[in-house]
Amino acid sequence: MNYRPLGRTGWNVSDISFGAWAVGGTWGPVEDEESLKAMHRAVDLGVNFFDTADVYGDGRSERLIRRLRAERSEEIHVATKAGRRLNPHAAEGYTRENLEAFIDRSRENLGVDTLDLLQLHCPPNPVYYEPDVFGALDDFVSAGKIRYWGVSVEKVEEAIKATDNPNCQSVQIIFNIFRQRPADLFFDLALVRQVGVIARIPLSSGMLTGKLRPDSRFDADDHRTFNREGAAFDKGETFSGVPYQAGLEAVEELRQLIPSGMTMGQFALRWVLMSDAVTCAIPGGKRVDQVEQNCAASDFDRIPVEVMAAVREIYNERIRPLVHDRW
Repeated sequence: MNYRPLGRTGWNVSDISFGAWAVGGTWGPVEDEESLKAMHRAVDLGVNFFDTADVYGDGRSERLIRRLRAERSEEIHVATKAGRRLNPHAAEGYTRENLEAFIDRSRENLGVDTLDLLQLHCPPNPVYYEPDVFGALDDFVSAGKIRYWGVSVEKVEEAIKATDNPNCQSVQIIFNIFRQRPADLFFDLALVRQVGVIARIPLSSGMLTGKLRPDSRFDADDHRTFNREGAAFDKGETFSGVPYQAGLEAVEELRQLIPSGMTMGQFALRWVLMSDAVTCAIPGGKRVDQVEQNCAASDFDRIPVEVMAAVREIYNERIRPLVHDRW
């Protein structure tokens, strides 16, 4: 496992880390004991950074991480998120009082006095233009309720605006072979401002594992069934916003580029890590074998320049017209 600095926190985190959305819910059936085995295996393999949110299973994911920490002696950094508990999820709900209530609930779920990293959870666009929201986060740092704060965003422009705030330590953003715009517009700025970049959905909801087929079916409670058109949250969170059949066709072209010894998923993760601005990718893992395959991507050699160029060509031809200017 390799490690990279996260913003200006002083933390060096595993470049393949653990996204804990799936162990909370909305990815089909999941059993807590199996999830814990997968999480323990991640730590065994050097993972020291877990990303979660208060809405993943209504706190289930946070509570699983609390159990994991209690059973391990290693230092484990945890990032959680706040804001999506608002109903409706509207900018005016991002008040000091609401954020503090969410933070206190996450502190209880995680069993800590101070949250390591608190991220606003893809807030509506107007929130990024409200200095009082970020001032409140600074105050929660001063009060000892959170150690650092960052943002999870949908759009590149939101990432840029968020980092205008000098105390923003991290930006979580969708970045994968099917969502390349952050590298064009944001990553150079992130390096200059020393802001950590957490790449979420690096496998495009499983599409970039190469295991999905035209006849693949997903459970009713899996967002890959109910959110393809954005019925529950932003459409871009499911298959990166790429229509299912278009994704399958692009994967078949990408498959021809995979170096010997790599799986499709490992190739996709290694592609994400080719960007120096990326601190870590956070693939999910509900089973031990998934975690093992994901973590192995950290130690592969760099992808050759000509292969990177070929990936970009497939993106430009097949995927760019569908997603590039939307997010």
